[in-house]
Amino acid sequence: MRRFAKENGLSLVFLLFFVLAVAGQAFSGWHDFNDEALAHHETTISLGRYLTSSAFGNALLENWQSEYLQFTLYILLTVWFLQKGSPESKQLDEAGSESDEDQRIGEHAEAGSPRWARTGGLRTRLYSNSLVIVMTVIWLLSWFGQSVTGWSTYNSDQITHHQPEVSWLGYLGSADFWQATLQNWQSEFLAIGSMLVFSIYLRQRGSPESKPVGAPHDETGSEG
Repeated sequence: MRRFAKENGLSLVFLLFFVLAVAGQAFSGWHDFNDEALAHHETTISLGRYLTSSAFGNALLENWQSEYLQFTLYILLTVWFLQKGSPESKQLDEAGSESDEDQRIGEHAEAGSPRWARTGGLRTRLYSNSLVIVMTVIWLLSWFGQSVTGWSTYNSDQITHHQPEVSWLGYLGSADFWQATLQNWQSEFLAIGSMLVFSIYLRQRGSPESKPVGAPHDETGSEG
């Protein structure tokens, strides 16, 4: 167990943070939901009922979809676009998908290479893009989930205020849906863009997200 914890410490810590954050969000969201219900002289609900509600699902998924969009775009854009001086960028002469030899696939695969990296053909092409494929699927599914839960919540509010309900397609074109979507997208784009720029000039000793402390500002693609 100690060896497992050491070898997987980073993912385990983030999993713990995730569970605690979701639990905190659920508990505080439940109280907020019931406080609003009491303010409108409506019936409160149990925590279990809140966890299966569209209100909780929408609050959860609208953040998930923006995070996975960020990762999807970052993975794709860093293949072709470079940033001089950033450890988040490839070297300035390495733009593109690189050669089979550089990627150690097909006849250039090593003994320990994944099987699909050695076989060639469609399986190797799929495996060569498997990370962005999975990230894209998760993003699209979570965005779809956000749209459905947001639509349900929106119509619930419409009913409460004696307004007409809208179809799912109608909700996709509404300001409510796009305001919730874009407020998350803009924060993700700002965060990743500022990380790229800050990492040119600032350092964190021992972190692979930073260049070595003594590296020149224009050194690109090196990690500390």
